[in-house]
Amino acid sequence: MRRAVLALSATAVLCVHGRANAQDTATPFPRLVVDVHGIVPVFPNDNVQLANSRFVTSQNVPLQIGELPGAGFGGRVGVHAYLFKWKAITFGVGGEAFSAKSTSTPDPSLGLVPVTERLTSADGQVSFNFGTGHGWSYLSGGFGGSQWSIIPAGQPAAPADIETLPTANYGGGAHWSIKKHLGFSLDVRVYEIKPGSSGSPRTRLLVVGAGIFLK
Repeated sequence: MRRAVLALSATAVLCVHGRANAQDTATPFPRLVVDVHGIVPVFPNDNVQLANSRFVTSQNVPLQIGELPGAGFGGRVGVHAYLFKWKAITFGVGGEAFSAKSTSTPDPSLGLVPVTERLTSADGQVSFNFGTGHGWSYLSGGFGGSQWSIIPAGQPAAPADIETLPTANYGGGAHWSIKKHLGFSLDVRVYEIKPGSSGSPRTRLLVVGAGIFLK
């Protein structure tokens, strides 16, 4: 997964950087950009340790693999400021917050229950940007915290569902200007979620986002 994200990010860097140079190398970066994305998180649905870290309270038994949801959907907002340029790299800082969820609908005849999975995360980031104000690509990384709840239908939240987990992220993407203050943006990112005190395992989560940006 890490190699795939780096490969996609590097491809975006080369494509957008080349396009920007062909258009206008003198166009400066905007000072501030706001990204608004729809996102698809690829929640793991085959992690035994993750299932064992969540218990059905009334029965005191762990979730089953077939009850864990898979990929979900959500939204993300990011704010990024571009500080200065050194050679071909423009350095930026910013932050983002997102919330996403997924719900499983297993066959009740198998004794399985529906489960709602939700991840909420916020972090700060540093970015390395390539291109011009017409279009640019970037590689970035950051650190923050996440809350990851996995709750069976009809059950209350467990301690693991409300714990804040340290979370690192890395990835990249690109921005394409459409109008003076509007454009399209794409981001592919991996979140490395640290283990929790209630048995939640270290997890690597892929999140793909796309949407608009305002500058």
